[in-house]
Amino acid sequence: MAHSIPVSPHAASLVNGFSLEMTGKDIAGLEEARETIPQGTKVNVTFLGNEDLEMRVAAAKAVKEMGFVPVPHLSARRLESEAQLEEFLARLQEVGATEHVFAVGGDPAEPAGPYPDSLTLIRSGVLQKYGAREVSIAGYPEGHPDISDDVLWRHLDEKVLALAQQGLDAVILTQFAFDTAPVMAWIDAVRARGIDAQIRIGTPGPAGVKRLLGFARRFGIGANAMIVKKYGFSLTNLMGTAGPDRFVSDLATLLADDPKSGDVKLHFYTFGGLAATSTWAREFVAAQSSGARR
Repeated sequence: MAHSIPVSPHAASLVNGFSLEMTGKDIAGLEEARETIPQGTKVNVTFLGNEDLEMRVAAAKAVKEMGFVPVPHLSARRLESEAQLEEFLARLQEVGATEHVFAVGGDPAEPAGPYPDSLTLIRSGVLQKYGAREVSIAGYPEGHPDISDDVLWRHLDEKVLALAQQGLDAVILTQFAFDTAPVMAWIDAVRARGIDAQIRIGTPGPAGVKRLLGFARRFGIGANAMIVKKYGFSLTNLMGTAGPDRFVSDLATLLADDPKSGDVKLHFYTFGGLAATSTWAREFVAAQSSGARR
């Protein structure tokens, strides 16, 4: 991969300790990528509508067996009952995959069962019953297309408080972004609320420009010409590919200049594949360590 963007002096430490995301269908992709992913890396396993219990459990089991840390998603609005939640958690516990989970509201317009949002799921008390120790919750630096900012902030406060009351650690995992400015403003706003949980900034791994823009539109993320140019690709070249080199370098520099930002890491959405993303991360850190320009 040829890159020409200089690496920030602080970028390697931001990339080190990254987490990844996979679907229930990505076991073969994880196997392909395993040699380029550091042991102990957190790998989130999605809870999509076109996946079933067996696929989700098999994926979490594969993550664990390959020496990584499974973080299965719990999509509140897709759960039809508390019994279904408990069945899923019990199966995950059998394969050693319940210590770290990600509680998220999910896409359906109407909840399938008793959990209209992730806050309700967290407050149910079911998670720690099956051995959860750390719960990731969602963050939205550029807002949410269907939820007001007031509600997002109130729920973030309430989720962090509910987890603390239950003795569970919190991690805030964000939707991906193309622009560092709203990300930094949002991090500062989180810290100003007295929340010191680790933040993992969602970052697209290297992927096709057209695919990246498609996901951006789906999640209501800003993708105008100025922003994508800052990210490092052009709207006139939709057949090209893009990596997060510039975004990561710029974000690392801004974080280093902001002592209030606290514990911030990256979470890669692997639209272009697990192997492509983990290889990018390894090469990016190696280039930084050697002082090279890529």
